[in-house]
Amino acid sequence: MSEIVVRIGTIAEAVTVFAGISELDTGIDAEMIRLRLGHQPALILVAEYQQQLVGVKIGYALSEQVFYSWLGGVLVCGRGLGVAQKLLEAQQAWVIAQSSYTTINVKSRNCFPAMVRLLFRNGYVIENMEKKGQLSDYRLCFTKTIK
Repeated sequence: MSEIVVRIGTIAEAVTVFAGISELDTGIDAEMIRLRLGHQPALILVAEYQQQLVGVKIGYALSEQVFYSWLGGVLVCGRGLGVAQKLLEAQQAWVIAQSSYTTINVKSRNCFPAMVRLLFRNGYVIENMEKKGQLSDYRLCFTKTIK
């Protein structure tokens, strides 16, 4: 059985993965990612399974203490293999290794119950909710203290 490999990725690789995730139909392109990441410390992780890109997770510094896990996803062919868990663990390990961060924040939506369950399983708690659009689009704001 092939192993899931998580490594530092590029914006181009991230765009490739996002293009294959139908739930993220917001037109995520390289320029959008570059603008969002700006000049603050950022991390792009990609996951490979059987030497194919199957997942991505991008985050960046909100402040010296807070890291924001901004955007991620797993292709249908990679779901159910633990790809999202591996990406979350790798991102968290990187954030902890940076030494200044004390908190990781992330948002999800009601329409992504698998992500909400993943966050709960990994010790994230809801600290706020942003009403936006339909009930399924409400943003659940999670946080996790890491130090």
